[in-house]
Amino acid sequence: MATMNMIQALNSALDVMLECDPDVLIFGEDVGYFGGVFRVTDKLQEKHGLTRCFDAPISEGGIIAAAIGMGAYGLRPVPEIQFVDYILPAFDQLVSEAARLRYRSNGEFWAPITVRSPYGGGIFGGQTHSQSPEAIFAHITGLKTVIPSNPYDAKGMLISAIECNDPVIFMEPKRIYNGPFNGRHDQELSTWANHPNADVPTGHYTVPLGQAATVREGRDVTVLAYGTMVHVALEGIAEAGVDAELIDLRSIVPLDIEAIVTSVQKTGRCVILHEASRFGGFGGELSALIQERCFYHLKAPIGRVAGWDTPYPHAFEWDYFPGPGRLARALHAAMEH
Repeated sequence: MATMNMIQALNSALDVMLECDPDVLIFGEDVGYFGGVFRVTDKLQEKHGLTRCFDAPISEGGIIAAAIGMGAYGLRPVPEIQFVDYILPAFDQLVSEAARLRYRSNGEFWAPITVRSPYGGGIFGGQTHSQSPEAIFAHITGLKTVIPSNPYDAKGMLISAIECNDPVIFMEPKRIYNGPFNGRHDQELSTWANHPNADVPTGHYTVPLGQAATVREGRDVTVLAYGTMVHVALEGIAEAGVDAELIDLRSIVPLDIEAIVTSVQKTGRCVILHEASRFGGFGGELSALIQERCFYHLKAPIGRVAGWDTPYPHAFEWDYFPGPGRLARALHAAMEH
């Protein structure tokens, strides 16, 4: 075991897979010699060579198209899109090719690719470096969408994603890349980002895709979150003084609907927390699934706390960012019913 932040855990996962599987390779913008803009691939080219970890042109469509071809002929590529905001030029390749290949070829070809990408806000990245498009990918049949919230899960789930025979979109919350965050930007942000680094095994292990985790048990209300919002939720629950059960979804496709239903049937209330814009966000799908399965157990309307329906603002980031105070108010509203 070693104490790691999320960057170190992801780097360890890539290192382990490069070491144990000769079919794994990594490529993308600046991931080779430079080690990635966030240093996730640091020293991997030096250790594993130019053919296993290398730079690609600034062409997201080309990066994903090349990865699909590699995967179809037996490799397990792990392409990086430098910021998830820039993945849209590759959207057609992901939707029309990667997600459909196994079905279209009747199982003759596969696309075992893992697309890594930093996502989310909280670092003053502005409107083109802070987006959370997970709901877009969740809508596409054939793609898996994974969003870890801590270093242990990040490493184990990345290894699971690389070993998976289906294409996986692996979103890495850059707000919590470095573990402890020094400094506050407004009154709502105090300790939630100052979570400790985690003890992470140095070797190979997996965390299953599609299995949620109960971060905090409670009786009164269920909070559903993933990624950075898990840490926001912990502080929001403490601020509200409510006995809430916190479920970290960990992956939204596949979704652990059984864990969600079990919790909501126990508490009778639910608040959904995500950073993406509210309208059309994944919280709407979660709300519909809960209403369909838990209607007669609900004691209050399902609540949603999310980003605003605007571009991610640079100057007003903490007004947009769903902080602990906003969650606390939603929890109080749920308990009033």
